[in-house]
Formats: sequence, C-alpha cells, structure tokens
Amino acid sequence: MGAAAVFYGALVTFIPWPIPEPDLPASVNSVLAEAANAAVAAYRTARRMLTRPELSEEVAMGADGTPTMRVDSLVEDAIAESAQSNQVNLLSEEAGFIDNGSSTTLVIDPLDGSANAASGVPLSCFSGVLTRDSIAVEAMTVWLDTGRVWWAKVGQSTPYRTTGRTTLDGAAVSLLRPKRNNGEAWQRVAARAGRLRILGTTCLETALVAEGSVDAFADPGSDTLRIVDLAAALVLVPAAGGAVIDARGRPLDFDPDLTRRWSGIAAATSALADQLAEAVLG
Repeated sequence: MGAAAVFYGALVTFIPWPIPEPDLPASVNSVLAEAANAAVAAYRTARRMLTRPELSEEVAMGADGTPTMRVDSLVEDAIAESAQSNQVNLLSEEAGFIDNGSSTTLVIDPLDGSANAASGVPLSCFSGVLTRDSIAVEAMTVWLDTGRVWWAKVGQSTPYRTTGRTTLDGAAVSLLRPKRNNGEAWQRVAARAGRLRILGTTCLETALVAEGSVDAFADPGSDTLRIVDLAAALVLVPAAGGAVIDARGRPLDFDPDLTRRWSGIAAATSALADQLAEAVLG
C-alpha cells in the first residue's frame, strides 16, 4: 500500500500529462514561432519539475496589477529571452513593456488561463501578436495541452470561419465568470443565450469564436480584460468574418499601458457583437 500511496500521491501533486509540440503553420513569422516554442518548452519543463502548489505560488505583482504565479513567470521569462534574441520589443501582462529598440513589438499573453495551467485543467494557451509601429500584422494562439494552433495574417485569407450567427437569443456564448460589479449584466446575457461556458481562458475562447465552435465570447461589463487578452482576437476573429468590440464602445488599441481595461466582446458577426453590447449595457 505504501508504494501505491506514493505513486498516486505523485499523480495528484504533479500534472502527469505530456505537453505536445505545437502544430505551427509553415508560413508563420519566425519571431512568433520562436516565442510560441519557447512558451511550450518552458511550460513543459515547469509541469515536469514543479508540483501544483509550486506552479501556482504567487511570486510577484505583474505590470497589469494582478499577482504573478510562478508558472506565469517561467513561461514569460523564456519568451522574453526569445524576443531579446530576435531584437524585438515585448509587451506582456507580467513584465509590461520591454523596449529592445525595434519598430516591431511582440504583444503576448504568455500563459492565458494561468489558474487552469497550474492546477492541471487542460485549458490554457500562449497567445501572441506581432505589431509594427503599433499596427497588428500577424497573430497566433497555441492551445498548450493539445498543440492546436490558430494563426492569421492581416490581409491574407484564413481557413477559419465563424458560425455567422447574428442573434443573441439561443446563441452559444462563453463568458467571464460573474463579478461583483456586473451581476445584472451577466444575468441579462445568460438569460438570452442558449448555451453558456466559462472556461477561464479568454484567448482560447476567442479562438473558438474564430473557428466557429462557439458563437461569441464576452466580458459582460466587468472591465477586466487587458489588451494582451484581446490582441490575438483582434486579428483572428475579423479574419474569420467576425467582430471584436468593447461593450462600452471604447477603441481597442495596442497601448502599452496595462492598467487600461475593456469589456471585450468577440462575436461571429458585427450584429451579434452589437446585440451582446446592448444586453450588457441594459
């Protein structure tokens, strides 16, 4: 019994499942590809070497004003090294803006869904956007536990297509969890949706909008999302026929000020995005 207890205890303490190599498209920019590979390698190593409590330990306060888990820090550090070796700037939720003297900036959420990643829930991702002079040119999201990749380049066709849904009533919607400041708005959206999901990873959820797996994703009025949460969606979703807006009509731009927040909506169509915004605002 002692050996069995140790074995099963290890499975509970560590996350035993392997992290696959990402299925990167051949034409992805090398800067974005190397950043993604760095994120995958760092996350794989962290899961192999650290227990769940160690992965989730808060080790710092991020530039966005939220606590940084150890797993966040390890993955972000690996990406920062990649960005520096490629001589591009970096904008990330933990480190903030790192100026490497380039007109190109890599805007990343190094590990979106950190709580999922640290506990072994297989819903977390790397998400990155290349910008030149603050204009997005290319985006990629990598689902870390599966190796699935969503990629799009501004001005080029993409194989993804949204569902094309135009109405909120009966729609499949992913939402941020309800918070103290948006309970009524959350309920208004929930009452009209046909199916709800709360996955805890905005970047992955907006990628699912782009590929047509769900009709929409929304932060229903809590003003939680930063530009790093929405950056990839701003490329992936419109390329697939959808729309990304702020529920309150504020412009979404690549500002390095990570204290700015939005109630972002990614939807299959502009009509659905507008209906969601109306429901949020009441």
